[in-house]
Amino acid sequence: MTTRLTNLAKNETGVITGFDDADTDLCTRLREIGFAEGDNVTPLHFGLFGKNPMSVRLNGALIALRKAEAKAILVKAL
Repeated sequence: MTTRLTNLAKNETGVITGFDDADTDLCTRLREIGFAEGDNVTPLHFGLFGKNPMSVRLNGALIALRKAEAKAILVKAL
């Protein structure tokens, strides 16, 4: 079942299946910083106010994302 990265629980690993095509510029920026289909991603920490921002582990790197950016990443929970 495909869901958004923001819906994964802390320390729950998912595989990136694609991106929300509503904002092509955002999709391009996410790809430029390393997000790609087939990569494992794990949310590690959430901000205090509305889970914003959040930090994720992507291919061994720690990356901080705004909730709006993370919402554009589609994942399949493992």
